[in-house]
Amino acid sequence: MRIAYFHQYFRTPKMSGGCRSFEMARRLVARGHEVAMITSSQDQARSPHERITHEAGIRVHWLPVPYSNHMGFGLRMAAFAKFSAAACACARKLRADLVFATSTPLTICIPAIYAARRWNVPMVFEVRDLWPEVPIALGILRNPALVHAARRLERYAYANASHVVALSPGMADGVVRRGVPRARVHVIPNGCDIDRTTDRETHRRAFLERHPELAGKKLVTYTGTIGLIYGVEYLVQVAARLRHRPDIHFLVVGDGKRRAALERCAREAGVLGANFELWPPAPKAEIPEMLAASSVAVSLVIPEPALWHNSANKFFDALATSTPVLINYEGWQAELLRETKAGIVVPSDDPEAAAASLVAFLDAPERLAAARTAAGTLARTRFDRDAQAERLLDVLEAAHRDGSHPLAHVGA
Repeated sequence: MRIAYFHQYFRTPKMSGGCRSFEMARRLVARGHEVAMITSSQDQARSPHERITHEAGIRVHWLPVPYSNHMGFGLRMAAFAKFSAAACACARKLRADLVFATSTPLTICIPAIYAARRWNVPMVFEVRDLWPEVPIALGILRNPALVHAARRLERYAYANASHVVALSPGMADGVVRRGVPRARVHVIPNGCDIDRTTDRETHRRAFLERHPELAGKKLVTYTGTIGLIYGVEYLVQVAARLRHRPDIHFLVVGDGKRRAALERCAREAGVLGANFELWPPAPKAEIPEMLAASSVAVSLVIPEPALWHNSANKFFDALATSTPVLINYEGWQAELLRETKAGIVVPSDDPEAAAASLVAFLDAPERLAAARTAAGTLARTRFDRDAQAERLLDVLEAAHRDGSHPLAHVGA
């Protein structure tokens, strides 16, 4: 098949950020399919013209649409609109047998549907977050007219998809509540790139050779966006309660709109440069080394049930390196950790209790070793990216066989 893959935030392992689309696309190419990725270059310093590169066999169309996590709501909306227009123009030059679009933003459905109708081919839509449910729940999207428009766009996306891929069971339930038949909704969570993280000890030694000052520390590491919904300040509060434990060290690696606020919070708490460090974003290819050297990896969200359905890359990156995970939210990942003992779940509203739970975990060598084993087992048996890609290919091939017959009754 010739697959047109729309993802505004496509990243390669040489860049920081999640690489799900890269990993899925390169596996589709390896199976003999042609993949054209339509994405944005995001970097304002780049050329103002479209660039085309080939990444692991994927033909990538980089459209010059600046975007940053530091942008406010208005600038983000403008970037989404600009990308939709540019992606439609790019699609006019291409031809494909199937369209695959992954959100967020939800506006990715606009160029995807345009391309599918232009070529008279099916479109498969991937839901990475329940939008607009999440921004509405967080109060980010409050204007009644915008809420109404977002709801209509959501229904429009589902109505024009022949199949929908959701990254968690909760997301799948949300899609079904919007009227999509359960049989056309497929849960394919984020995955673990085991082929890139097979030797934990080698990764650990490589990291500590570059950072000998961290040798002997029990590292508690967060890698990812520092934004509103993640509430990374919570980790500062936990670190502040463990200043008496110099052997426990907190490391945050990333960037985002809340980075300056996080740095200020850590400085005011007296932990910055003591038992808490804030590093800039690292290329995805370097993350396995950091996690392999860590005792615990961290995934956080602010106290909002709508966020419990997340399928954060950082959670699966940790499992891939056999690193136990600490989370501060409920939902399917909390159930998974409690069931397998691959990590711990701490309360989002009680940093004191979280600190106590973390200490108890880190000070129990046998429990920690068992958690490492459980994390690695989960990666291999339930979240192997190769298996996830096979499931995605099954969905795409089913859509291709069905032809261009979208679920036009959705939202009626």
